[in-house]
Amino acid sequence: MMFWRSVVGKLWFTILLLVSFVLFTLTILLLEFFENYHVNEAEKELTRKAVKISHIMERTEAEQMGLSIVGELVDDSSLVILRNKNQPPDFRNVKEDEKSYIAKLLHQDKKLKSVAQTGKNVQKKTYLGNPDEKDSDDLIYIVGVPLSADGEQGAIYLYESLSSIAEPSKHTTKFILLAAGVAIILTTIFAFFLSTRITAPLRKMRQAAFEVAKGKFDTKVPILTHDEIGELAIAFNQMGRQLKYNINALSQEKEHLANILSSMADGVITLSRDGSILITNPPAERFLQAADHEQGDKGQSELPAKVHYLFQKVVATEEEQSIEITIQGHSWVILMSPLYNQTKIRGAVAVVRDMTEERRLDKMRKDFIANVSHELRTPIAMLQGYSEAIVDDIASTDEEKKEIAQVIYDESLRMGRLVNELLDLARMEAGHIQLNVADVSIAEFSERIVRKFQGLAKEKRVSVTLEKKALSNDGATFDPDRMEQVLTNLIDNAIRHTQEGGKVVLHVGNDETELLLKVQDNGAGIPEEDLPFVFERFYKADKARTRGKSGTGLGLAIAKNIVEAHGGVISVYSKLGEGTTFSISLPTKIE
Repeated sequence: MMFWRSVVGKLWFTILLLVSFVLFTLTILLLEFFENYHVNEAEKELTRKAVKISHIMERTEAEQMGLSIVGELVDDSSLVILRNKNQPPDFRNVKEDEKSYIAKLLHQDKKLKSVAQTGKNVQKKTYLGNPDEKDSDDLIYIVGVPLSADGEQGAIYLYESLSSIAEPSKHTTKFILLAAGVAIILTTIFAFFLSTRITAPLRKMRQAAFEVAKGKFDTKVPILTHDEIGELAIAFNQMGRQLKYNINALSQEKEHLANILSSMADGVITLSRDGSILITNPPAERFLQAADHEQGDKGQSELPAKVHYLFQKVVATEEEQSIEITIQGHSWVILMSPLYNQTKIRGAVAVVRDMTEERRLDKMRKDFIANVSHELRTPIAMLQGYSEAIVDDIASTDEEKKEIAQVIYDESLRMGRLVNELLDLARMEAGHIQLNVADVSIAEFSERIVRKFQGLAKEKRVSVTLEKKALSNDGATFDPDRMEQVLTNLIDNAIRHTQEGGKVVLHVGNDETELLLKVQDNGAGIPEEDLPFVFERFYKADKARTRGKSGTGLGLAIAKNIVEAHGGVISVYSKLGEGTTFSISLPTKIE
């Protein structure tokens, strides 16, 4: 079955069918031609013989001599001589069983009887026996020629069986059929050989095409001929080389595009005409994951509802659109533009940018302005109020004037500290902090810090102690003034937020690589929701912002910047009602 579907089978069958049809038609035409040719030749020969016999009989005076000559001319034909209607026919070379049929035929057939009357030649096919039986062996071809002898008008009839006339046609038919059969056999062999020779390189091309389809672009087709098939093989090999070049170019272009997309800070999402996602990069995948997590199992599309609506708007208006949405606490700005396929829109491309940090910085800027305004408003108001009291001469005694002046002085110091701390923090965050690194004795440094707070601790009725773990090395390298500023801020905060009878402990320890400092108290503690924000500027767990215990809210932010400038880490652990622990880890050697 596969053979007939192949090119060899189809080509072989086509050639064989075409040649067979031509030979069949030619055989039919040749058989018809030769059959008619033999019959016509037999007719002409019988007529010629009959005419010659008639001439001989008319010119020969001696009847017996004429009959003897006629007998030599008759050959295989049968002769009937009818001199006149009063004499019986004279039969020559006629079978006995045929004489009665011939005599009856000549007497009854009007066409044959008319020969003697009209003097014209007559030819006719007829049967010797019963015409209804129509036996092919009784079919004869008879020729009648007029005869004039001794003043009497007669006729000569010469006939011959058509079976003898058809004998040469049979031999011719056999020869033609034999020739046709040989031609069919030769055509079959030639067609199969030709089709095989033509299709052999085509089969090789098919195999090579399958190899190319598998990605083996180096596959080549052997050039076996220099005809059209050979040119096709050359073109196939050129196509393979060009295809390999194009595939490599496309792969490099795709890899280049993938690298660009993956290295972009912004997310890129390419959408098809129906809104399905075609291409994404890692930032876009993070955005989609966050969107999927927020949507949950609501059965929505791959895109968030707002983004899908934005896509529909872009497709409808064919204009660039933008939107900002909030997902999982992150702010995303999406800019979507239509993609065109020549003149029709084939989709859209969306650029997704995470604006969370920008929004956070913007909020910090606004909070900073609000906090600075809040911190400055109180001392400025007090300065203004007490200054007006002096100007209006409200203070009557020197003691009252001295008290007002003291308040104005304290508030100016407060404003100065706030401004200085803001300047220090700004320089630190800008990376302009200057560290004066020196080799410091850990024991002496920690003892000096603890002694510094003994007076304040005694006043607040809080104990401040030092606990030194086994020090592997008493020396460390850091900026002592800056680190003293950090520990002063932490211990001062601990004392101010610890009740009477409480304790504050400074833990000191080190190993080969780092210095560990802890300020631990058993005071009020910090609420859990406030812990992530304690190192931010102006952040205070005391929401009332009372002027007693609360400072400017910049101390911990400054402390964090100082520690990080040393290459260290500061962290906090606290539990409400149990106390707070600030931990500092510094490298023992700072480059």
